[in-house]
Amino acid sequence: MYVCSCFGITEAQVKKHADAGACTPRQIASACKAGTDCGGCVRRIQALLGRDCSRRDLTGQQRESAAASVTHPVPAAAPLAA
Repeated sequence: MYVCSCFGITEAQVKKHADAGACTPRQIASACKAGTDCGGCVRRIQALLGRDCSRRDLTGQQRESAAASVTHPVPAAAPLAA
């Protein structure tokens, strides 16, 4: 069954990447692009990983969550010359 119709990624392919060590949707996206176009499959990928990936590293997940929540300051524009 297809998980990501944008890139034609199947459940079997997601499971293969999970078996190879991908334990987050971001890691699956890096491996095969699933979840990087419309994003409609990300929850399905999370569900598959929740069942299939028993090697989750909580510290790695916390680092990813922290990195995702960091906002980068926007540099101030240079003042306009008069």
